Amino acid sequence: MKAVAIKAFGGPEGLAVIDLPDPVPGPEQVLITTEAIGIGGADGQIRRGELAAYGFKEGHVLGGEVAGTVAAVGDGVDPSWVGRRVWGFTGLGGGYAEQAVASAETIVPLPADLSAIDAMTIGSPGKVAHFSLAHAHFKPGESVLVRGAAGSIGIMTIQLAAQAGASTVAVTTSSAERGVRLRELGATHVLDRSGKSPDAPATYDVIIDIVSGPDMPSFFARLNPNGRLVAVGFLAGPPPADFGMELFKEFQKSRSFATFSAFTVAKADWRAVQAEQFAAASRGELRMVVHEVLPLEQAQEAHRAMDSGEVFGRIVLTP
Repeated sequence: MKAVAIKAFGGPEGLAVIDLPDPVPGPEQVLITTEAIGIGGADGQIRRGELAAYGFKEGHVLGGEVAGTVAAVGDGVDPSWVGRRVWGFTGLGGGYAEQAVASAETIVPLPADLSAIDAMTIGSPGKVAHFSLAHAHFKPGESVLVRGAAGSIGIMTIQLAAQAGASTVAVTTSSAERGVRLRELGATHVLDRSGKSPDAPATYDVIIDIVSGPDMPSFFARLNPNGRLVAVGFLAGPPPADFGMELFKEFQKSRSFATFSAFTVAKADWRAVQAEQFAAASRGELRMVVHEVLPLEQAQEAHRAMDSGEVFGRIVLTP
């Protein structure tokens, strides 16, 4: 089969199309013939070598999630899964390929009228958006700011917060054009990347931060008393080592900070949430935003677009 691997850490030119033996599912695994492959921010970080300390090496096949048809199952898996269309989590690799192995405990069946490409816009982003709001103890009537809202996680967070009864759903983004599109998805206020806007509220109950980076500490001042900032990514890198001092400067406001990773969510819980989100999408209750669909062989081009920071929604690869 064809797959895309990291030939050399660094820029997108370090990705290469290679031939690999067809994978075989092990115990409690399924083999999926891929129809759509999601590209995420973590893929770029792995490709650049930023996560090498976690064991990623050159030769690694990128890709954490796929949608397609179950072609085979390993020992201990119900054979009735064969032939069914599913979303599957491949871990932090193996997805950029014509076939991919996923743990059976992660697969979620797709509604008949939901395309694999549309499923990719919801999959992991929808799960992260849902559970990050829960991690922030968000309640209806509270105000929410989504920092870095134009990506797939941000777009899902906007929709879920609005549908759950947020009083305000503000966003930070890079352009007025993007702001218009984010308003169409449920945003009530648009701020620039620094958090400035002439008409937006000064503070919020919850901030979902997909960006992190050196500017993250300045957003603690944008929290209401008892406000919560949850970092769900670090696309701009980690915050400064002393970022917690910003919280201590206004200790009496009881503001708090947390990180969130979907790896801490029980598989049964995430499958239940994803199944409901896929059903909601098939009913037209969630908007799927695809920036571009590219063939697997153009993974380099997909990563160049992602690195440019101009992607709105999600880029999806097809084999």
